[in-house]
Amino acid sequence: MSEKLAELFRRCRDEKRSALLPYMTAGLPTPADSVSLFTTMAEAGADGFEVGIPYADPLMDGPVIQAAGERALSAGSGVEVGLDILRAVVESTGKPAVVMTYVNPVLRMGVESFADRVAAAGGSGVIIADLPVDEAGEFAGAFRSRGLGLVLFVAPTTTDARLKRVLAAEPPFVYGIADLGVTGARAAASTHIAALVARVRQQSEVPVVAGVGISTPEQAQAAASVADGVIVGTALVRRVIDAADTVAAADSLRTAVESFAAVMRRN
Repeated sequence: MSEKLAELFRRCRDEKRSALLPYMTAGLPTPADSVSLFTTMAEAGADGFEVGIPYADPLMDGPVIQAAGERALSAGSGVEVGLDILRAVVESTGKPAVVMTYVNPVLRMGVESFADRVAAAGGSGVIIADLPVDEAGEFAGAFRSRGLGLVLFVAPTTTDARLKRVLAAEPPFVYGIADLGVTGARAAASTHIAALVARVRQQSEVPVVAGVGISTPEQAQAAASVADGVIVGTALVRRVIDAADTVAAADSLRTAVESFAAVMRRN
């Protein structure tokens, strides 16, 4: 595991709280303004970040993050620019940042080259949304040799046999899918995450970070009560898309992240 991630989860355990890891699309609203939004979130209480590389065919993402990706791509973002933004985010905030992307952009750059670029940018790990654990060996090896972790997914529908394969791959953390379906807001808190975390805990002490469908502080608080970390994406990205300008986007993000950070502590 990346030492930055390991230290983050250790510190949060000691402080009896969950880590807040907001997602934001790299290059939103523009590549020039993107880093300032991550800095704002860090100042508001974010513990680290999921930095989304905009991609034209984002299978895991719902309409809000799809729209964000299209806007970022139109503004000139992409893999190269996204990795430059990753570097600037790490340098400006000092917090761990995990890249979120898809298989095709990694293969186009080359697995080894992509791993080199993420490591050189100071990234702590990689999430490849459409990479099944059965095909993850080459990617995991390339990332591990550079001090990076390959985050893998576990869903409520994951079988025990598949869960064992995920844990055997030694991810820096397990991305626990709180609700099935693409990313996006949900009307109620997940009814799956507690059982999912319990299943992982029966076999491993690897951190579990809950994501997908967590869009309100109440939902985040429910996830934080059992998970080691919480990812909030759509609810934050929507604020940037809806804002009149970058200043308004930053103000809106600050308010939202402060409200999420306030509910990360466990009772």
